[in-house]
Amino acid sequence: MSAVAVRATGVVQPVVRRSPALAPASGLDRRRLIAFLCMVFGMFMAILDIQVVSASLSQIQAGLSASADEIPWVQTSYLIAEVIMIPLSGFLSRVISTRYMFAISAGGFTLMSFMCAQATSIEQMIIWRALQGFIGGGMIPTVFASAFTVFPRDKQPLVGPLIGLVATLAPTIGPTVGGYLTDLLSWHWLFLINILPGIFVTLSTWFLVDFDDPDWSLLEKFDWTGLVSMAVFLGALEYVLEEGPSKDWFDSNLIVDLAAISVISAAIFFWRAFTAPQPIVDLGAFRNRNFWTGSLFSFVMGIGLYGLTYLYPVFLARVRGYSSLQIGETMFVTGLCMFFSAPIVGRLSTLLDPRWMIGIGFGSFAAGTYIASGLTADWDFYELLAPQVLRGCGLMLAMVPINNVALGTLPPQRMKNASGLFNLTRNLGGAVGLALINTLIDKREDLHLARLHEAVAWGRDRAEATLANLEAAMVSFGSDAELAATKRLAGMVRQQAVVMSLADVFYVLTGLFVLLVLMVPLMRRPARVGGGGGH
Repeated sequence: MSAVAVRATGVVQPVVRRSPALAPASGLDRRRLIAFLCMVFGMFMAILDIQVVSASLSQIQAGLSASADEIPWVQTSYLIAEVIMIPLSGFLSRVISTRYMFAISAGGFTLMSFMCAQATSIEQMIIWRALQGFIGGGMIPTVFASAFTVFPRDKQPLVGPLIGLVATLAPTIGPTVGGYLTDLLSWHWLFLINILPGIFVTLSTWFLVDFDDPDWSLLEKFDWTGLVSMAVFLGALEYVLEEGPSKDWFDSNLIVDLAAISVISAAIFFWRAFTAPQPIVDLGAFRNRNFWTGSLFSFVMGIGLYGLTYLYPVFLARVRGYSSLQIGETMFVTGLCMFFSAPIVGRLSTLLDPRWMIGIGFGSFAAGTYIASGLTADWDFYELLAPQVLRGCGLMLAMVPINNVALGTLPPQRMKNASGLFNLTRNLGGAVGLALINTLIDKREDLHLARLHEAVAWGRDRAEATLANLEAAMVSFGSDAELAATKRLAGMVRQQAVVMSLADVFYVLTGLFVLLVLMVPLMRRPARVGGGGGH
């Protein structure tokens, strides 16, 4: 927006009015703070909805009469759609403004939540979940961008821990919330619980958010080729990462085809990103050393965040036989640690070099996974307590300074695009991490099974003694006692193979987190003043 001013010289000069997002007040404006808190709550719902459903897929499968091959698409469709929207949201929020972008995202997410609860077939559920992920995905990077453009630099120690807590707490407590809702009510409430909060967030952001103005001129050179290539590239990549482990990767023709399509689409997308007059995603932020190193750390954090949220339930379900509710109660420790460490981390961020905090955070990750690498089939709540405490504290110690280092020093005009890219790295890290973790579990389980089978073969005194004891304990089975004992022994062998494969994964993750600690010096210490917020 511009106006005309006449100086004393009589010369007419244009006066440029800066967007509110580029000139925040020096203090915390109450209206903007309330608006931002409402946006944060909307982001919490969008992130929570990924893991809250994962804990109750078996109940949804039964309710919709879906097959075992169909039910994973309730998750996969959401993730594919969300990962496409996250980088696109930066461009859209510049075009239609933060206010309209977030209100439409929150309203659409709420409507799709209602439609998911009304689904009567797996086909309907997949469609509504894809739309829910696509529309709702715009909320996540918009909140991150607003945090670093609306508030001045000296308020980041208050705002940073808040969005860091939400971004990490939501997926962590998802299994707990999902387990309670499904156990006490029904799977429909996994979606119905979003309705009233979603309406509140939509209305509050519509009436309160005034951070910036739309820029419709950006649509004049809209890069449709870049949009389509990005959607195909990320969508196909997400499918390959999600389904690759279960389909034995490139033994599946579909995985091979989609991997090739993803590579070709990626080439087109990057070509357009560097040559289009108005690229759909501006990759210029990666020229900033702190942004690309912060994105790398965010990628690995995605592995730790989503990978460990997956690993612990696998152990508790397959080895300990816990229900989804029991798993949620056991894992709630991590959420509590994150909640109580958030204000401490906010205070530390004003006192310590953020690189030290990142190093300590990933060191805490490594310590937790190293302890967990000693996993046995007897481990329960108390044995898992220390690894979960270290993980919860490590997440907060690393997440907040990574956000500040990666986004806090970028110029405001790059913030929206950069926020989308930054959040994309965390989601892709989770997808890559889960794919590698599942593959590693499968390969190591097969290896350990082969070795254990050699140890329990006929002629092994210890194996035959164990089998004899089991058979004696199952004398009530009569003539079937020997068969029952053999099945029991086979189950014990498989259980031990699972435990050993999980321990191997924890050990590999320990090495990865230690490597990240060693890479911390690649970052530059951001200045204590300046950067985001226009100061």
